[in-house]
Amino acid sequence: MYSRRFRTPYRSNRINRFGSRNQSRFGRVGDIHQFIRKATVKTADVLPMPVDEVLFSNLDLPESLKMTISSHGYTTLTPIQAQGIPAIRDGKDVIGIANTGTGKTAAFLIPLVEKIIKDKTYKALIISPTRELAMQTRDELRKFAGSMPIFSAFCVGQMSIRDQIYQVRHNPHVVVGTPGRIKDLINRGILKLGSFKMIILDETDQMLDMGFIHDIKEIISYLPQVRQSLFFSATVSPKVNQLIASFVKNPVTISVKTQETVSHIRQDIVKLSSNTPKIEKLVSLLQQEEFKKVLVFGRTKHGVDRLSRDLFQKGFKVTSIHGNKAQFQRQQAVRMFKEDVVKIMVATDVAARGLDIANVSHVINYDIPMTYEDYIHRIGRTGRANTPGIALTFVEE
Repeated sequence: MYSRRFRTPYRSNRINRFGSRNQSRFGRVGDIHQFIRKATVKTADVLPMPVDEVLFSNLDLPESLKMTISSHGYTTLTPIQAQGIPAIRDGKDVIGIANTGTGKTAAFLIPLVEKIIKDKTYKALIISPTRELAMQTRDELRKFAGSMPIFSAFCVGQMSIRDQIYQVRHNPHVVVGTPGRIKDLINRGILKLGSFKMIILDETDQMLDMGFIHDIKEIISYLPQVRQSLFFSATVSPKVNQLIASFVKNPVTISVKTQETVSHIRQDIVKLSSNTPKIEKLVSLLQQEEFKKVLVFGRTKHGVDRLSRDLFQKGFKVTSIHGNKAQFQRQQAVRMFKEDVVKIMVATDVAARGLDIANVSHVINYDIPMTYEDYIHRIGRTGRANTPGIALTFVEE
């Protein structure tokens, strides 16, 4: 189908073996074939959850919480929610492993909101690796809290620390933030964790990859010994397991992950010839009708800015996101992409984790990802909530 339309064909190979986090970067066509998995289902084969799954309406939750859950369209629990919510409600430490887009955030926020409803003094700390993921978690918390008097502080870098100090001093139930800013507020004597009863580490493996291990260890050292600890991630490496083992005893491990790359994401390569400039090949794709909402990944911040500018000059509605942009610029870019003000967002890997944007039709790896896990998290931005998606990777012949 695509090879006829693309003139320069691209092809798929089933994975024979997987790379590891410590392998050298991928860069040749042969390397790419190691981790691209051809989808095994068609659009019509992507089925909804079975009807015998647990319904939110059947859970023994406070009525006010049931109302906010229902008002936002939640009806059936996903597998990670069906297994994770009861364990968290029972007060157990939980390690939750699931593919991206499977409802991990709701799995820990719903029982957290219930605990706060039942105990107004209950306090929790949620740590995320990036500002975008922390903001999405904060927004989801507000969604489930509705009009209930549940208050949160949002603590991330590149935003006014004065405003965040004000929020923390007003004794919020939940503090959501990134490791660096949370540690800063602790060192200033503003954030005191002695009364916190729950800690949630979201995307734990990425925080280790980003070098936050020492910050996380220090933050956890300020928490009381008696607490509930939750770790959620799409992947759990031996290093993450070692970290978890040093802070919890007898945790419940919930894994609903069946394979690294979900079958409803169709993955292929776009082979580049020396006769066609790379940007022109991208333009020829983006002009096609089926490329409705596209996330394009580049390797460097300058490259992302340059590509975004080139696409804009060629008439596309496009925005970009990377680590050097101010927080308000990143927020605006995500909002414009979510609300379909623009149809293309160009990003570095800062956007590969956590961004939950509905109806992304295509992910394009304009630059080859550095590692296999980077690839997995990039393509996980499409095919959210078990919907079909397409991931394409540019490679040179």
